Order: sequence, then structure tokens, then C-alpha cells
Amino acid sequence: MFLRSHLRDGGRVPASVQPYFFLSYAHTPRFGAGGPDPDMWVERLFRDLCSHVMALTNLPAGAEAGFMDREIRSGEGWSERLGTALATCRVFVPLFSPRYFASEMCGKEWFAFAQRAIQHEALSNQPAEAIVPALWVPVPPTQLPLPAERLQFNHNTFGERYVTDGLYGLIKLRGYAEQYESAVYELAKRIVRVAETVRLDPIRPLDYRLVPSAFGSPSSTARTLHITVAAASRHDLPEGRSPEYYGDRALEWNPYHPVSQRPIAYVAEDLVRNLNYQTSVGSFDDEAGHFDSKQPPTRPEILIVDRWAVEDEQRRQRLAAFDQESRPWINVVVPWNRYDHQSRAKETELAHRLEETMPVKMSQGRAACRAAANGVANMETLGQILPQVVEAAAQQFLRHAQVYPPAGSPTGGAERPRLLGPMGMNGPPPTPRAPFPPNAGGGGATAGAADTAGTAGVSGAASGPDDNDDNDRGDADDSES
Repeated sequence: MFLRSHLRDGGRVPASVQPYFFLSYAHTPRFGAGGPDPDMWVERLFRDLCSHVMALTNLPAGAEAGFMDREIRSGEGWSERLGTALATCRVFVPLFSPRYFASEMCGKEWFAFAQRAIQHEALSNQPAEAIVPALWVPVPPTQLPLPAERLQFNHNTFGERYVTDGLYGLIKLRGYAEQYESAVYELAKRIVRVAETVRLDPIRPLDYRLVPSAFGSPSSTARTLHITVAAASRHDLPEGRSPEYYGDRALEWNPYHPVSQRPIAYVAEDLVRNLNYQTSVGSFDDEAGHFDSKQPPTRPEILIVDRWAVEDEQRRQRLAAFDQESRPWINVVVPWNRYDHQSRAKETELAHRLEETMPVKMSQGRAACRAAANGVANMETLGQILPQVVEAAAQQFLRHAQVYPPAGSPTGGAERPRLLGPMGMNGPPPTPRAPFPPNAGGGGATAGAADTAGTAGVSGAASGPDDNDDNDRGDADDSES
């Protein structure tokens, strides 16, 4: 209760009540009725890590060395307890296994912590690598989602048997007891070293139920998304506009200065990358002339717009022309800093002019998309609303992407399904159509083209309701929760 009230009130949380680490793992189902609890081995690992952390630090008696969700994930207060632990822990320790990356719950925990680390990096302009992975069961590199694949971590330093058998193999086999003790001690030392080096600040807990998974849908392949920034550089600002929010390029626009130390394009890119996407970033001014409206989309896209951009007449006309093209797979996000005195003084005027310039995009899609277009007031709100905008863009992309029939079909389409076995004709089932091109390449957001690095997809997109049927409206602001 003390910890939650401190977080709600915006006060600093004493280090002694911040868990050193959050152990994130996939619950293993029991084998047979009345069988032993398979998660007892994870609990033993947790206790061993906590003992080492207490010995390696000066934590007082009763302090939380770690947090482990040992309960069934339901019931009153469960989501709040989990959210508070993710908002305060110093290090996130995911236990890698095939079951872990198939778990939506584990993906939610990963994204909640990653979002916090991204926000810390934006505010401090310092790296915030506070994820320390551990191998519970070895996972082939080809099965790792992109957020896990990007981690710079050398498991070999924990021992050869650890790499080949994982902690589960070491803890279960008596002959590997010494290797287990060594690997756990090295893991504990790594946790303490990262916790003392990075020092993440606590944040207000997220609503865990609304957090997306960092792993995407279980069946999805590599997904791509393009981010475009429509903003001026400091060299072509409207008369009287302060240059402190801008850089030498449009991509260096930092609307949340001085609180944020990083450009908005790269903060957004980090958030999208932690949704299991491959990303690219470009400037609207560089890409606006390359769009071919007759070509189908090749990836979902996000357009980040500075309201001051419409003060330049040529850019305003390009944005207006862009808005007239029907491209529901491109959603708009408008960062808006109410502590920027110039922007606040002209808020009504600039907002009205942007709505006149881009009436379609400003009212397109579900409530979260319209709220993002109305103005995102701070970094925390951006982290909460951007995943929803990305998901909506990905769903619209799947609805409008070109369908590619299987190779070798004489009619250009797949055969009708046929019964197999004694009741029907024998033969292999037809290959389903794919909603994306096998190899796509080209330009950026307003170019409507894609990288060759992967394809896009999102869970449940094909059967979801039409985004344009959502009529309620909301603003993404910095009101207290």
C-alpha cells in the first residue's frame, strides 16, 4: 500500500522497497491430475537468486530482493500487484523457453518493462539496458522474437552446460549441481551489476490488462512498419518559432524538450520495435513526391506530425494532397507539449489549421487513433497510445494488402478445398494465400513501399470489426490516473 500510494502521488520510491529483479517466466501446466507442481523448480531458482542478491548487496532485512508471480493469474488485485512490481523493479529477468515466447502474459510483462526503459532513456539520454535474460530451456535463435533477438547478451559466460541444457536441465540433473550453482551465482552478479549501473526510476503502474505483448501473434513472421515525421528542421522554421525543439533534420524534432532528450522519431521507433516489428524511419518532405496511389500497401505506417508544419504553405499543400488519398493503413500521431509556451499560445489556431488540412486522417479509425491525432501530451501517454495506433494500422494493412496466389497455379488462384481419405479424393491440401508479397521493396510512408526485411501481420486482424465504425472520441492527454 505504501509503494502504490507513493507511485500515485508522484513521490520517489525508496530503493529499499524496489525489487532488485522481476522474474518473468511461463507457467508450466501440470502433467496429470494431482501431479507435482512443475513451477516449483522456478521457485527454487528464485529463492537461490534472492539469497545471492541479499549477500551481494546491503539490502536491509525485509527488503524485496526479487519479485515472482507464484499465484494463478487471476483474482482481485492480481493485475495491480503485477503492474506495481513492473513499475518499480530494477532489472527484468525473463526465463527463455519455447513456452515463454508463446505466452501472451510474458509478452505483456516484457513490453511493460521495455516501455519503462525506453521512457527512462528518453528522459536521461543514457542507455537503459536493464533486461538480463536467463536460459530456462535453450531456444533456437530462429525462434526468438525480434525484441529478444536484439538483446546484446553473451550466455556463454555462464558455462557450457548452461548454454546446452539451460537452468532447467542443470537443476533437474544431480550431476550438474555444481554447474547450476555457478550459473545462478553469475546470473545474480549480473543482476546486481545492471541494477547498480542503470538505476531505472519507478513510474506510475500501467494497467497490465491493456498492455500489448512484445512478441506479436504466435504465428506471425517478421513484421515491418515505417515511421514518417512531418516537421521542419531548424533551418526552415516559421517566423518567430523557437529552434530549441528542432535539429538539422526533420527527424531530430523533439517536441517534449526539455523533459525528453531524444527526438520523437527514435522514441517511437524503439516502442514499435518492442512490438516485434522491424522498423524504418523517414522524413515526409523527402518521401512525399514518391507515392503511387495505384499500388497496394506493402506495410502499415505511422505519420508523426508537428502542428507547426502546416505554417509552411508548400508542406501544408503536400499534407493536404496526402490526406486526399485513401490510405487507412497509415495512422497519424500528433505530439503536443503543453509546456511549450509558443505552442500553447497558438494551440487553437494550429489545431484548427491541421484539421482543415487533413480532415480525413484527423477523424479516421478507432477512438485511440483519433485521440492520437488530437494531441499526445507527454512521453508516458505516447507509450500507452502508440501500440493501439500501430495495431489499428496493421489491421487495416491486412485488409487492403495485395493477395499473392500460390506459385504454379494456372488460374492465378488457389484450388477449392477437397475432402481427403475414403470420402474424398486423395491429395495434399491447397496452400493458403498470403496477404503479403514474398519480397517487397521501395520507399517510405508516403511512398507506400516496404523494406525487404520482412512482412507485416497482426493477431486476429482479418476478423476484427471495421475501425471506422467506432464513433466515440477521446483525447490523449496528461490527466492524472
